Amino acid sequence: MTKFSRDGVSGSRPSLFGVALAASPLALLILAVSPARAHHAMQLFHWQPTPFHGLISGLLHPVLGPDHLLFLLALSLVGLRQRASWMLALLGVGLLGSWAGLVLPGLPGAEAMVALSLAVVALVLLGRLPRLMLLPAFALHGYVLSASVLGWSAMPVAAYLAGLALSQGLLLFASLQLLARSAGALAGRTRLRLALALAGAGTFLAVAPLLA
Repeated sequence: MTKFSRDGVSGSRPSLFGVALAASPLALLILAVSPARAHHAMQLFHWQPTPFHGLISGLLHPVLGPDHLLFLLALSLVGLRQRASWMLALLGVGLLGSWAGLVLPGLPGAEAMVALSLAVVALVLLGRLPRLMLLPAFALHGYVLSASVLGWSAMPVAAYLAGLALSQGLLLFASLQLLARSAGALAGRTRLRLALALAGAGTFLAVAPLLA
């Protein structure tokens, strides 16, 4: 498996992945004002909590939630040196966060903190915070993602969590591979612009519900 350097891929042009991320605030604005902004397939399709529906909902949830999706994609920009062990650690911490959300739900301000976790990634990207800070940030995402299945029976919840872990793992792996194969660099102004885009997107998602 590809091993990722601390500063990303060498080169002088911004990567396609970086350009897409830099444009993310506009995409987030469109998603935020959309009336059909459901983050949960169960709500979107009015499904009953069965194991099959739980699995499909878990697979789709990270894609339907712009804050979760952008967080997963942004993790690859940090240029972590770890290989599969890093992804497994993140996914494991995320599942622990989901378990905590099922046992002790209702953490005040959790959604806002999830949005602001994008700023944490930005600070890690700039070297202002250690990369280990991404672990509690991922756990917080797992915590919030568990709120959709509160009150479900054991089998649909287990299927949902399995789908969630699979979806997040595939998105994280794909984004890491895309970054590794791009021709761009994550240094200098490119790194700063991406970090500012992340921080701006996180701040917007945190305050948007207050302005609605």
